[in-house]
Amino acid sequence: MLPISVCMIARNEEKNLEKCLELLRPHFAEIILADTGSSDLTVSIAKEAGVKVVHFDWCSDFSAARNFSISHARYDWVLAIDCDEYLTEIDTEVIALAMESYPQGIGMIIRDNPSEKDDGVMTERVARLFDRRVHHYQGSIHEQAVSRLGAEIKYFSIPIRFYHKGYIDSAVAKAKANLYLEMLLMQLELNEDDPYIYFQIGQSYRALGDSEMACHYYGQGLEFDLDPRLDYVQTMVESYGYALLDSGRVAEAMSFVNIYDEFAKRADFIFLMGLIYMNNAHFDLAIAEFEKATMVKDFSVTGVNSFRAFYNIGVIHECRGEPGMAKKYYQKCGDYLLAKERLELLSG
Repeated sequence: MLPISVCMIARNEEKNLEKCLELLRPHFAEIILADTGSSDLTVSIAKEAGVKVVHFDWCSDFSAARNFSISHARYDWVLAIDCDEYLTEIDTEVIALAMESYPQGIGMIIRDNPSEKDDGVMTERVARLFDRRVHHYQGSIHEQAVSRLGAEIKYFSIPIRFYHKGYIDSAVAKAKANLYLEMLLMQLELNEDDPYIYFQIGQSYRALGDSEMACHYYGQGLEFDLDPRLDYVQTMVESYGYALLDSGRVAEAMSFVNIYDEFAKRADFIFLMGLIYMNNAHFDLAIAEFEKATMVKDFSVTGVNSFRAFYNIGVIHECRGEPGMAKKYYQKCGDYLLAKERLELLSG
């Protein structure tokens, strides 16, 4: 059992909590739940499961709630989890070694999110495990773990995987995005000089399918003097690129060539650059970027350095009338549904 305090915040999570706790309990020494005002059976379920329940007066500040739950932890290493995230894989021995190797780092969990494309699931890595003496949360909405000392953060991967149930219902997902957007726009009125707020507003508009508005806010956020080493800055740049492509501004996206050396540190950006070249009909350059992405270990979204990159190379070869080469790359994609469908059509 890991000497880690799992710290959660909740309100009216009776539908998710029991299964969430059942999967967590065998692996972690302590679970703490900060209840923000539930009117259902959330608190009773938690107490019956042996969870330490503390009560937090909601103040529209997610970081305050997170930090409150963390302040009640018995252990210094904490793992922040939401009630609609279900543990599916874990390797406690490797996690223990990683904590020793990166005492001032932040561990990145793997999270599978339901998606209307990409074979039904979009996989990402999220920063969740850290020593509370070194890091804490900031940001009233879409909170993020930051260094207490302002030091550069070293992120490391940990073998913990969760299935994120929360956005299976598209109506619920849209309602949450609208709620967060409303809160973020209010925060922006109070603080127009916070690039992180512009980033999250862009994320909200993108989640709502409004790529033009997403581009607007990403662009405003990127006008600030930003540290490209920050994880959210890297994500904002990549999200901006996708929003430009989604809104048909493919020629404008070619400007990312000018920031390539600064942001091509992980496979996600290199993969995006491949898409930008591909959408601008620079197919040889696109293939080169997709191939390069497969050789980069650091990534955020699963597949950008493997099956997604191979799939796009296959698409280019197929469009060029080269079915043999297309099959070769589709076969490299393993069980990726889109590639399997193309292989069936080419083999039919």
